[in-house]
Amino acid sequence: MAHDEGDAGIPTPLGDDAARRVAARVAAMDEAAAAARVAELVPELLRHNYLYHVLGTPEIDDRSYDLLYRELELIEERFPSLRRPDSPTRKVGGEPVDFLPPFEHRVPMLSLANAFSADDLRDFEERRDDSGRLRGGIRKLLLDAGAIGEDDVITYVVEPKLDGLAIELVYEHGLFVAAGTRGDGRVGEDVTHTVRTLRNVPPRLFTDAPPPRLTVRGEVLFELEGFLEMNRRREEAGEKPYENPRNTAAGTIRQLDPGPASRRPLLFIAHSAGEGLVLPTHAALLDRLRALGFQTNEYELCAGIEEVIAAIARLGERRHDLPYEIDGAVVKVNDTALQEVLGFVTRSPRWAIAYKYPPDRVSTPLESVVFSVGRTGVVTPVAQLVPVRVGGVTVRNATLHNEHQMSREMRLFPSAQGEPLRGADGEEIKTGLRHGDVVVLQRAGDVIPQILGVLDRPERQGARPWVYPEDCPVCGHRLDREENPKEPEKVTIRCPNRLGCRAQLQASLKHFAGRRAMDIEGLGDKLIAQLVERGLVTRPSDLYHLDVATLAPLERMGEKSAANLVAAIDRSRRRPLERCLFALGIPQVGEATARDLAAAFGSLDAILAADEAALLAVDGIGPDVARRILEFTSDPRNLEEIARLRAAGVVFPDVEKPAQDDAAKVLDGKTFVLTGTLPSMTRDEAAARIVAAGGKVVKSVSRRTDYVVAGDKAGSKLAKAQELGVTILDEDGLLALLQGTRDES
Repeated sequence: MAHDEGDAGIPTPLGDDAARRVAARVAAMDEAAAAARVAELVPELLRHNYLYHVLGTPEIDDRSYDLLYRELELIEERFPSLRRPDSPTRKVGGEPVDFLPPFEHRVPMLSLANAFSADDLRDFEERRDDSGRLRGGIRKLLLDAGAIGEDDVITYVVEPKLDGLAIELVYEHGLFVAAGTRGDGRVGEDVTHTVRTLRNVPPRLFTDAPPPRLTVRGEVLFELEGFLEMNRRREEAGEKPYENPRNTAAGTIRQLDPGPASRRPLLFIAHSAGEGLVLPTHAALLDRLRALGFQTNEYELCAGIEEVIAAIARLGERRHDLPYEIDGAVVKVNDTALQEVLGFVTRSPRWAIAYKYPPDRVSTPLESVVFSVGRTGVVTPVAQLVPVRVGGVTVRNATLHNEHQMSREMRLFPSAQGEPLRGADGEEIKTGLRHGDVVVLQRAGDVIPQILGVLDRPERQGARPWVYPEDCPVCGHRLDREENPKEPEKVTIRCPNRLGCRAQLQASLKHFAGRRAMDIEGLGDKLIAQLVERGLVTRPSDLYHLDVATLAPLERMGEKSAANLVAAIDRSRRRPLERCLFALGIPQVGEATARDLAAAFGSLDAILAADEAALLAVDGIGPDVARRILEFTSDPRNLEEIARLRAAGVVFPDVEKPAQDDAAKVLDGKTFVLTGTLPSMTRDEAAARIVAAGGKVVKSVSRRTDYVVAGDKAGSKLAKAQELGVTILDEDGLLALLQGTRDES
């Protein structure tokens, strides 16, 4: 229908006789007649929205709807006092907000435990020992509570697991008043201004007897057809298309300006209620939400866990036919009384679980292999592919990592969905990547495009293999091969031409100016490319000699932007020592190691003078990292650049060592690994708080790790921690440690 607003966010202008008659009729109205007409139009338009967006059974065509909508618009323009809070015209635009205030959930919004196999689902219902005795699962809890009998079958609801942004809507006396993100489950961000603009969020509940307060929970996500059309328009306009519907939806809703949300094809799909609506079953709740005006998931009722497993398989077969993205299925005990008996664990209900589908695999032809040069000169092969959609995004490029992966480690597959081919000895058959290959691709964790191998095709016979170049593809310098005696297959191929290689220089400048390094706001990729191409900057220290007269003539600059950039460069002269060290780009010295070096030595000069023994004495620095640091600090070119930076006013301030406050160092000596997405803080923020409390943050899990802090979508580090028996914390557990309130006995 035409009320699927386009880029302008308003219905298409109507210029024919019918539209003119509507305008004339409104012009002839007095305020009383207009008020009476508004009282008719608003409920009628809301009903047509509901019929179209929720039920999919429109009663009128787009043109008729547009005329009614335009009539309401004209009346509200002429009589602004008649614009009702539930008017559908309020979904168009709106005023931007200055910030996102906190949004408190009166009933916590919890997450779900995950299942990855049929056996995980069976264990969710019941776990038995080798003798067949019931040892766990929800059946045991319900039996122990006397809530079910031995022969009773548990009924479940299976519904799609939406891949969007979790949101809570608040209705008071039937009117929409607020919306907030999940956040940490207790406090999120107020996004009322953007959610109000979504076309299928009812401004008023479809009931004559609404509860005083109702909170409805669900997800905001893109309608896929609309998302693809939006990207097509962006590409036509020369703009970069959005790759990920989920992240784009989250970013849109969290903008301060509601305009983009009102123009984009976003949906709110309801799946539960927080307050104000309790029904005997979850299925009845979904039906009631739909009757109140909300778009809801389809669902399937299942008697017992085997029916659940079959329903999840059926949903998986048609998941890509749905109009929006899902990444799994949600299984809930249907009976509300049984839900109450089962209750909750710390962050999730015992009566529900989310099944995650494995990543999709597809095959697509390999067009070419290009070799990119990174900041440290490492040359990485990147596969350029015939664009293919996998896991909800269009993939055009995928890294091949290194020579070993590209040349010797490609698995052979009979088909995109088959298991790798194996030889007579049972070993996987592997081959080098060849011209004309068709590759098998998946998105690792539904995020990173990953080439698993190649299809076994007769055309491969006699095709030329892809090989590394001997010279740098950017500057032409002869490449070095750095062998790894411990792991011969891990050869690093590097361009040694550092600042003489344009690709390395641009990447080094980007790293140097980054937010976590010198934080030079306004120095983006395109500007860096201009500075390098024109020879205005040949090393980081040159940045501190730029002035407004030099910068203003550059593309997309001008006097004001140039002045802002010069001011940002000036501010960067006094960054903390750890950030200056990180900005220098010492190989294998990341943020954590830079922080450790600054704390251990206290000054740049002490670090430059340190020998191998002194470096190895710093906790967390091993022989390889120490070797890299010594190579850097003994290179005259690096020492010259540090001198140039100092001459340009970069301070490299010594670390001030405050008096030790034992009370503040509650994590003294404890080692942490962070993984996954935390609810209310970034991993950087969590790391900073751990370090401030005396702890240490490292990248990999080992037996010396004291804690792993695991957020949403935690991966292999969580599995490693479980294998080694390392204590695992969620965000609440970390906060308790920081506050000194966690019982570690």
